[in-house]
Amino acid sequence: MVSTPTRTRGKEPRDGKPKAASDDGSRPKGLRGHLRSFWESLEGKGKAPNSSTYYLILGCALALTAIGIMMVLSASSVEAISEGKSPYADALKQAVFGVVGLIAMYVISRTNVNWMKRLSWWALGAVIALLALVQIMGNTVNGNKNWIDIGGITLQPSEMAKLILCVWIAAVLARKQKLLHRWMHVIIPVVPGAGLVIALVMLGNDLGTVIVIAAITAAGLYFAGVPGRMLAIAGAVGALGAVLGTISSQNRICRITSWLGTASQQCTEQFDFDFQSTNGMYGLAQGSWTGLGLGQSRQKYNWLPEAHNDFIFAIIGEELGLVGTIVVLVLFAILGIAIFRVVVRQTDPFQRTLAGGIMVWLLGQASMNMAVVTQLLPVVGVPLPFISYGGSALIMSLCGVGVVLSLARGQLPAQQRSGFLPRLISKTARKRT
Repeated sequence: MVSTPTRTRGKEPRDGKPKAASDDGSRPKGLRGHLRSFWESLEGKGKAPNSSTYYLILGCALALTAIGIMMVLSASSVEAISEGKSPYADALKQAVFGVVGLIAMYVISRTNVNWMKRLSWWALGAVIALLALVQIMGNTVNGNKNWIDIGGITLQPSEMAKLILCVWIAAVLARKQKLLHRWMHVIIPVVPGAGLVIALVMLGNDLGTVIVIAAITAAGLYFAGVPGRMLAIAGAVGALGAVLGTISSQNRICRITSWLGTASQQCTEQFDFDFQSTNGMYGLAQGSWTGLGLGQSRQKYNWLPEAHNDFIFAIIGEELGLVGTIVVLVLFAILGIAIFRVVVRQTDPFQRTLAGGIMVWLLGQASMNMAVVTQLLPVVGVPLPFISYGGSALIMSLCGVGVVLSLARGQLPAQQRSGFLPRLISKTARKRT
């Protein structure tokens, strides 16, 4: 008896050859497969948590801070000399702020950030009180009222508000995790609390910080899991508020019209935003591919306002060229990818929302600053994180990195959480024995 072959279910290919499997055995190749593989590698899915993400965040933050101190020295020296000060004055101050920020970053990174939940309401109350004091007895610089002197130390509470809002929003929404499908629980108390901070900052005419704080609030709602329908409506309301806020101020209207090239003579005579943005582009153009050389900028000779602050990216392009600007862009891109990996691996709502808010704050502010310098956006005063001159901004940015580093350490295996030096010492001791 001749046995007949058993029929298998499913259709056979007409050429009799088995269907080719993908290289990984589960995903068909093609554009969709490659895009999915790229996105999963970006998220770090399918890989055991390792120390690479932690050290990428740490390395990028340290590199950007070092670049910032170097460029502050270069950009501020000429203006300092013209004012009768030491050419190293601003750079030394920035270096001191950097040391303080790094110490704070290290301390925060070695603790469990859940302790911040208990202090979030107190911290929000303190920053609101400081913002109110700024409007009463604060200092005005270039039309912005953002600074206050306390005991001989100048503080910028609006920079403190960014990190504190990240913590407060994450703490509030984490407690309401099961109620975020209801309007009232989404709105109260997040919208009134963030709105009060925005209103106080807006009274100081700091439009750039208002945009960053609004982005932090939106990021907190998104990463907490608020339904997309509510986010869309909130976005529409926020856009309407931004339009009304813009048309209610001659200063803001002039920023928009100057960017569009339709500024009136009154705007040009009173504000002249074209002068700053045009000289920033001159600096980038003069730098070409490799730059004029470190310290060789021409625009910093009192041609470019805020050369060591909001427009320091133009000085980087002028002195270090396109290569230097790409290095800064790549460092921010790597920092963003590494923080994103920390965000997507979080299972705790508080930690996920907190890390997501910090990511949007740092990366969004950096993108806005560089877009302003390259005339992709109207002139708004936001510093470049880690690089622009400013003690409050640098310290708070490094504290934000410290929070993310703490979350990244929590994802590491127990034997990797002790740090590099303790592991090296213990490894050396084991070899000796």
